[in-house]
Amino acid sequence: MTAAALVALLPVTASGAADGEERTATTITLPGLSEEVEILVDEWGIPHIFAANTDDLYLAQGFNAARDRLFQIDLWRKRGLGELAADLGPDYVEQDTAARLFLYRGDMEAEWASYGPDAERTVTAFVAGINAYLGWLEENPEQLPPEFVELGYGPSRWEPEDVVRIRSHGLTRNLTSEVARARVACAAGIEADSVRRGLEPDWTTEVPEGLDPCAVGDEVLDTFRLATSGVAFADGEVRVLEAEDPTVVGSNNWAIAPERTSTGRPILANDPHRAYSAPALRYVTHLSAPGLDVIGAGEPSLPGVSIGHNGTAAFGLTIFSIDQEDLYVYELDPSDHDRYRYGDGWERVEVEEQRVEVAGGDVVPVELRYTRHGPLIHIDEDRNLGYAVRTAWSEPGMSPYLGSLAYQGARSFDEFEEAMRTWGAPTENQVYADVTGEIGWVPGGLAPERSGYDGLLPVPGDGRYEWTGFHDGAELPRSRNPAEGYVATANEMNLPPDFPHEQYGLGYEWTNPFRFQRITEVLNQDTDHGLADSAALQLDQLSLPARRITALLSGLEPGDAATSRARDLLTGWDHVETADSGPAALFEVWLSRHLGPAFVRLAVPEAADVIEQPDTLVLVEELENPGRWLDHEERDELLLTTLRAAYRETGDLLGGNDRRWEWGRLQHTLFAHPAGRGGAGADPADLDVGPFPRGGSKDTVNQSSYRTSDFRQTNGPSFRMVLDVGEWDRSLVINGPGQSGDPSSRHYRDHAERWRDGEFVPLLYSRAEIERHVGERIVLLPG
Repeated sequence: MTAAALVALLPVTASGAADGEERTATTITLPGLSEEVEILVDEWGIPHIFAANTDDLYLAQGFNAARDRLFQIDLWRKRGLGELAADLGPDYVEQDTAARLFLYRGDMEAEWASYGPDAERTVTAFVAGINAYLGWLEENPEQLPPEFVELGYGPSRWEPEDVVRIRSHGLTRNLTSEVARARVACAAGIEADSVRRGLEPDWTTEVPEGLDPCAVGDEVLDTFRLATSGVAFADGEVRVLEAEDPTVVGSNNWAIAPERTSTGRPILANDPHRAYSAPALRYVTHLSAPGLDVIGAGEPSLPGVSIGHNGTAAFGLTIFSIDQEDLYVYELDPSDHDRYRYGDGWERVEVEEQRVEVAGGDVVPVELRYTRHGPLIHIDEDRNLGYAVRTAWSEPGMSPYLGSLAYQGARSFDEFEEAMRTWGAPTENQVYADVTGEIGWVPGGLAPERSGYDGLLPVPGDGRYEWTGFHDGAELPRSRNPAEGYVATANEMNLPPDFPHEQYGLGYEWTNPFRFQRITEVLNQDTDHGLADSAALQLDQLSLPARRITALLSGLEPGDAATSRARDLLTGWDHVETADSGPAALFEVWLSRHLGPAFVRLAVPEAADVIEQPDTLVLVEELENPGRWLDHEERDELLLTTLRAAYRETGDLLGGNDRRWEWGRLQHTLFAHPAGRGGAGADPADLDVGPFPRGGSKDTVNQSSYRTSDFRQTNGPSFRMVLDVGEWDRSLVINGPGQSGDPSSRHYRDHAERWRDGEFVPLLYSRAEIERHVGERIVLLPG
């Protein structure tokens, strides 16, 4: 852990107001409030909202979210509802149409009931707060966020249903992998796909009867990708951002029992991994009213808190890989592509006509098509085939993260467990700790029951392959106060050995276990674990794949000076991928640009054009124990020839003196704003934050997936939290690049350098401590 990070762990003593000066309160009259509400923004940009009742509390939360993140949440709403073209013009009609395909279309009464008895009331108050801020803006137009001024449009008012109808920002799986698997099966047979993605538990899949894998091209996902993509603006032009890849999105969390900590209290830590953005994806908020006093992170467009604590219980999440998607392939009537084969007859596609408003142009009529399984996303005119998505999105209770309203006030493990029973999306591992000393693990997510197939490949839509219902969340495994004295998850396959995998078929595609193995390696050695230790573990950049692969070089004879030098660099390395590490740069260039691709070409040459990278665990295990695809001689030759090429390329990238190589000169982080300039230069007008040198890799605890084309980090832990359960004011947090979405605010980027340097700020909870560190005071009065 860095010295700077340790400083952040010391007790807070500095005053938030300069030289003890009392901050002057801003007073705003707010329609809809019944009593006064106070918002205390601390010196790190975290708002603490104090209200006399929960209706006022959530109204104030919505008002504050709009005050701090209006452009971000307005773009979220318009993208999700398919209303971009109305403000941004005809270039967005196609994306709007795609997004509308995936809106919730079911019964709203069932939908609201899925989140608990007060969910509709809560969301209604929250959006009323957003709209109240829009009303305030009309009277104070000079406060309109600059992005709206630059792009020439304004924010829109919200309806409560907007929040729950939007599903396409959630993380479900495994549609993209089904298509990739079909493409590999076409090119080289289904067995070849085990190079791309190992299955856990050990499982052999088969091509479903009636499916032609060669009919499933990558283009069938174009509409799906468009529906789930973000939006960016560059040089006055619009462009679509890639959707997050669910195969690399991950997180870490753990909860440690009192008997293993230096505090004698539980410690809970969580660092969810998502794509980086400015403003930050998550927003740290404190919500306090009679009956509820919860603090932590949520998404700024949603009410409540999904990661944090309520003064009694703490909770933090990672992805749990339940498969919630299937691609259906239909035989279409050659004379009428709105009819598809089902059973012994034909069924008609449901066509829903809608109108897309277009800025500066005519209204565009569009047609949305649905089968009995879900949205029709592609038609192959030549083959007379149609492709539709069955997704758990379409079920009640699947608005991502909104289910946290049910558990954020839980006061015991039993209450938390019951709330997680109906959790819908995203599929999650929740870890839990409370002031009584209890810890636990509870997974949750809507899990389909499949009849006669495993969900790993597309299936014919003729009725032979169906969902027959959903598993009760109470049937999922869980752990309470385990003998190890801790619980931890990192997206690994964590179903118990005695779990009936074949009966439940929850999913077979999990993240590689390296982060989890490193976390438990550290926790097993530490019986006096403190807050600084958890913070250091979140920042850990030791690569287990590097340790295992470089061990294979020791007995090899390189045959030339350059390869010998490369071998010595890696075998003498501690396998910690810090940003200033030269061996880390060499290893990652070797693994991602040479060793991995070359292994694919040797193992499954027919599929080399389809498989960009092998599964790292599969690669490591084959290198350690050749026999399935390589013999020992081929293995040794592969290691040396690719290492030679990687050493040469690293020199081309970083210069000929390998003592000056640094991994962070290649890998870099950019918190990109939708209207930013892509990190081009140090222009102060650029809304992006960064770039920063970055260490780590996708397999380190401090996770950093990157694009192999330019080493730009694609996702990782922008938010980190370490909670001292029971002594809450000692808890730590960081939310890069900052709390605010206002580029003129000091809180827009004030967490960024701290995040880069491994620092944290206090997550204050008690009113007394918060009052000592107030940076801004806002009083909302009934109006």
